[in-house]
Formats: sequence, structure tokens, C-alpha cells
Amino acid sequence: MYRPKFTINHKILQNIGLIEACREVINNAPLIPAYEKQFREEAKLATIHHGTHIEGNELSFTQAEGVLAGKPVVAGERDIQEVINYRNVLKYLDRVLDESSKKEMTYTADLILAIHAVAMEKILPDEQRGKFRKVQVILRNAQTGEVVFRPPPAPEVPFLIQSFLEWLNSPEGREIHPVFRSAIAHYVISSVHPFTDGDGRTARGFATLILFAEGYDIKKLFSLEEYFDRNAFEYYAALRQTDLTNEANFEERDLTGWIEFFTKSLAAELSQIKEKIRKVSLDGKIKEKLGGKQVVLNDRQMKIMEYIESHGQAVMKELTPLLPMISEDTILRELYALMKKKLIKKKGSRKAAKYVLR
Repeated sequence: MYRPKFTINHKILQNIGLIEACREVINNAPLIPAYEKQFREEAKLATIHHGTHIEGNELSFTQAEGVLAGKPVVAGERDIQEVINYRNVLKYLDRVLDESSKKEMTYTADLILAIHAVAMEKILPDEQRGKFRKVQVILRNAQTGEVVFRPPPAPEVPFLIQSFLEWLNSPEGREIHPVFRSAIAHYVISSVHPFTDGDGRTARGFATLILFAEGYDIKKLFSLEEYFDRNAFEYYAALRQTDLTNEANFEERDLTGWIEFFTKSLAAELSQIKEKIRKVSLDGKIKEKLGGKQVVLNDRQMKIMEYIESHGQAVMKELTPLLPMISEDTILRELYALMKKKLIKKKGSRKAAKYVLR
């Protein structure tokens, strides 16, 4: 049975702490259903676009959005098909999760093969789609032609995958934090490279399945693929550096660096979502205070409101560093504008005055 090797270092602990804090805020945020639906659709679109773009898909974000909306898009057939397929991968994951919602998920080779089959529909021939490779593959540097990675021989693939799945389903494996399990799954599939093409999409899809099945769907408001794509050099370097910790022996590789990158990626994505939700929640509170009316605030006023909302109050000496390069007189004018809009009130006088929500 495969046993992943890694060390939980200080950075990983920090990342997990941030992930848990964001997860708590996001899961308990009283989001308006319309906002939640909008954010979920935005995350899905980002996942589909970036999950294919990182593999070389040439469609722009707008073109991918058009394809998913059923609009005609002038682009290569493969690029269009890849976007459609990755949408179908997400739909497939939803079906799997619905079917296993009342019981513990059992992860199988058939699940991995099914994800691959959906991801590579009309791209690979049937004898390769949803089937482990029968040939040796090598990865080369696109510029130099140099071999940069040689995955395990084809006959070893089914055994390596089965050994990994045995660990993933074992009591020992299930004791590991779900985010680590997702990261390990992503690395194993990427490194074993069980297919002739589509391994990255399959790895990310299967890693997502583990997160969602084990309590880390977090309302499906985030897109790890977006972070990976925007930081593609670091993403591929983290995978490759893990390969190099023991190139000859897959099962002895140290996954610490990869898990550090994976947890950092998820922490960054969730932090953005948490901030987005916080601003929407504040907008909602402001609107509620005004009896449902919309209010327009400039950037300085919004920063002041966010600070008061999160700290309960504000004094001038706290607002000065919050708005650098802005004079105290200008800050006072913004405070008076907020008081005039009946959003905050003043307690005390002169420099000791405190500003609180009304």
C-alpha cells in the first residue's frame, strides 16, 4: 500500500489555519441566495476556463463564457471541445457527489477513468479515452526538446494507482486532513501520468472530488484552477521539484513542497472569496440601514465603513494610516459625509471622538 511521505512544516500549518478560518466565515456567511448563485457560477466559469487554459487552450475568458452559453465562437474545434468537456467533468462530479451524499465516498480506479473519459470526449480516440495508457510517455521541454520527466512504465500504472487508492480508502489514509488528501491525489495522478493525454485535467478533477466529498466544497465559491493558471510556472515547478526528490522511486518522494504550494493556493483563493463576501455583506447592511435604498460610496468612504464594521468603532489615529497620503481634514469630510448619510454617528468630541455604526 502506498504511503505518502511529507512533513507538516510551519508554512503548511499557517496555510491550513487560514483555510479553516476562511472556510468558517464563508460557510456561515448569510449570503443572499442571488449573490450565492452568482458567485458559484463565476467560480464554475473560472474553473472551466483556467482548468483548460493552463493546458494550452487558446480561448479567452470571454470566448469560453460564450461557448458555455451556446453562442457561436470562432476558435479551434479542440479548444471549444475542451471547454465543453471540462464543464461536463464538473457535472459528472456533481452526480457522483449526489449519489454518495449519505455515505462515505469510496474512491475507485473507475472514478478516475470516468473523469478522464469525460475530459477527453472527442479529443482522444476511444481506445485511449478512459483507459490507462499502454505505451511509455515522456515529457519534453517545449523549447529545447530535452526530456524533463519520464513517468513510470505503462505496465506499472494500474498497480501504482491501485496502491494509492488502497491508502486513500484506508482508515490510515482517512485520518489525514482532506486538503492534504486532495493535494496528494493531485500529485499522484499527475506524476504517475496514467494516460496519454488529459492527466492534468483528470488530476485536478479528482482532487476537487475529494475536497467536495470531504467537507471542503465551501459552497463551491472558489476555483483552485484559477490560482494554478495565474501561477502556472510555480504550479509546474512544485510538481517537478517533487518528482526530483526521488526520481527513481515514486513511492519514496517527499511531497512536502507540493503540499505547501497546494495549501497556499487554496488559502489564497479562499481569502479572496472571504473578502468578496465581507464586502457584499457590508453593502447589504448599509442598504438595510437605508430601508432598502442603494447608496453610493467612494473608495475612501468604503474603507472607513469596512474598518468600523470589522472593529466596532474608529478614531482618527486609526483612520490616518488606513488612508495614507490623505489629510485629516479630508478624512473628516468623509466622516461627515457618512454621518450625513446616516451610516455612522460620532461619540465624543475633538481628536478623541469615536465613530461607530448607527
